[in-house]
Amino acid sequence: MHQSQTTLLHPPLHAAHAELGARFTGFAGWSMPLRYGSETAEHRAVRERAGLFDLSHMGQLEVSGPQAPAALDHALVGHLSAVPVGRARYTMLCDETGGVLDDLVAYRLAADRYLLVTNAVNTGTALAELRTRCAGPGTTVTDHTAERAIIAVQGPRAADTVEALVGAESTRLGYYTAAELDVGGRPALVARTGYTGEDGFEFFVRAGDAVDTWRALLAAGATYGLTPAGLACRDTLRIEAGMPLYGFELHRGVTPFEAGLGRVVAFAKPGDFVGRAALAERRDAGAATVLVGLVGSGRRVPRTGHPVVTLAGGTAAEPVGVVTSGALSPVLGRPVAMARVHPDAVGARSRLGVVIRGDTEPVEIARLPFYRRPR
Repeated sequence: MHQSQTTLLHPPLHAAHAELGARFTGFAGWSMPLRYGSETAEHRAVRERAGLFDLSHMGQLEVSGPQAPAALDHALVGHLSAVPVGRARYTMLCDETGGVLDDLVAYRLAADRYLLVTNAVNTGTALAELRTRCAGPGTTVTDHTAERAIIAVQGPRAADTVEALVGAESTRLGYYTAAELDVGGRPALVARTGYTGEDGFEFFVRAGDAVDTWRALLAAGATYGLTPAGLACRDTLRIEAGMPLYGFELHRGVTPFEAGLGRVVAFAKPGDFVGRAALAERRDAGAATVLVGLVGSGRRVPRTGHPVVTLAGGTAAEPVGVVTSGALSPVLGRPVAMARVHPDAVGARSRLGVVIRGDTEPVEIARLPFYRRPR
């Protein structure tokens, strides 16, 4: 249930979105643009040209100090002390049982300074856990969410848009790298990362600079078809790209292995880390469920929570899993979904269906991601 509109936080760009005719939705305590017009048109703009997103609802936590690298090695499943300055790493915050408390991107800004970008729904949890796990002299954890903004440019013309505003220095950035750059006279951390399956950049700016940066990017991208895009198409884009979302593919009840992301757990790093023993046990025993892609042949879309069943003689046999996310793919023109199923249900002869409002719709197991951008 969404919070009442009067209690929702407004990001620094809220008025700019209203000027563009955005339809808003409550998400994780924030009033965010759901769409500006057609969700499908915004989705296609990102796939074919470029889209502009406001991500200011996401948490921005800094961990700094001489002991920060070692503290983060203990707090997170990744090997953060091995990340070079100027690089980023996707990682997770797990509890002692190996359950995922959040998945996040960590940017190493200096030898003793990291920026962690968390899911909006988990900023409070991540902040509390990090302050507990990184307690002690030599490490400070600071929440900068309220005083900063995040603006993302995603799509095949993203690099053209960003270069037009920032210069060639920005487009020399490699994937999962970041640098402090001048953006139209305003300081910004510019990273080449994203959550759509496309090439893209994210701008971390001061809250007071957000509107000017947003408008400057819109102007720079006008030639390339840059289109403001809301949270609705961000979800369909990430589903096509097979990217997990916390609360759906990831939550406290699953480990990274059930999400097909066991590779992010750095068992070889020195020292202990929270959840290590439980995660090693899960690795050795094998995941209890596996995350798979499903593609339907009709128009009925599998949605979160719909049962996945085996098919025998055209009728439903037994439940073998559950849909975690689903959408009608604008690119494929077919329903697609991610689902967590029993490992035995995945095989060359497996015939599966999804129960949608009492009817069983046949689906095919598909390799994730559903969409890969042209190289």
